[in-house]
Amino acid sequence: MRLRLSEIRDLLDAKVITGEDKLDLDITTAFGADLMSDVLAFARSGCLLITGLSNPQSVRTAYALDIAAILVCRGKPLADKFIEIARELSIPILWTRLIMFEVCGRLYQEGLTGCICQASGTEEKHLAK
Repeated sequence: MRLRLSEIRDLLDAKVITGEDKLDLDITTAFGADLMSDVLAFARSGCLLITGLSNPQSVRTAYALDIAAILVCRGKPLADKFIEIARELSIPILWTRLIMFEVCGRLYQEGLTGCICQASGTEEKHLAK
């Protein structure tokens, strides 16, 4: 399933902060996290990054992974530098007051899937105890 960025905006009552010209982008997967180390480990190119972080590091992480767009949830304030870097790197930014759980649930209900997580095997060790 694919959702256009404009459909995601409407579904989540989101505001477009940057990337108004990229609303026709097709999104097929999403990843939600506030730890950029998790994003680096598990997010995939072309996905929608759902996060509550609006700092330069999150934009640079998205750029390094070729993430399609960033959706900032929980109504978090947006740092000026965050917006400036996103514009420079041509990364669309959407903003919503919804919490991450609600955002992920609505997107999943519309058929969007998450990035496939490649397990490291450590969870099996913990579960075996």
